Amino acid sequence: MDGVMSAALKPMTVEEFLVWEESQEERFEFDGVWPVAMTGGTIAHETIGGNLRVELRNRLPGTRCAVLGPTMKIEAAGHIRYPDAFVVCGPMDRKATVAGNPVVVFEVLSDSTARIDHIDKLREYGLTASIARYVILEQDTIAAMVFSRDRGRWIAETVTAGGFLEMPEIGVELPIDVLYRGIEPDDGRREP
Repeated sequence: MDGVMSAALKPMTVEEFLVWEESQEERFEFDGVWPVAMTGGTIAHETIGGNLRVELRNRLPGTRCAVLGPTMKIEAAGHIRYPDAFVVCGPMDRKATVAGNPVVVFEVLSDSTARIDHIDKLREYGLTASIARYVILEQDTIAAMVFSRDRGRWIAETVTAGGFLEMPEIGVELPIDVLYRGIEPDDGRREP
């Protein structure tokens, strides 16, 4: 914990953060100035993230793309993030601790990270040229906010129960409902 306290006393660069983080027992993201401790998740968060990674892995064999997360980090606009899942296409250095050039990034929304996911990460991922699509998955209902790059701007759309996450950048179309298997979220439909 002393390492956390001493790190909080002065701003860091990305390089200083990466060196510092290697000696920490917990995981930290980097907001561009300070380390930010990662908090634990819920069963729903882990289930959705796990289902997402399995479904993507099942659809990517034979391509040059691979799904990573949540223990692998990326750099986005001078910040270090641990997305719940992300897809990288192309060669990777097996010993790298930061994955380069993510193409599609996924975050599972939680109450404690909602502002960061919707505002900070949206801006950071928008400033990262390799990221063509950013998907924020809801935890309490079958729904996602999908941001795709169009001529340098984010275009937003909502995908709900019965819909599909279309990701032409990686050649994948994924029914959103499969991501919620094993939990009982509110699908937005009500019985009469």
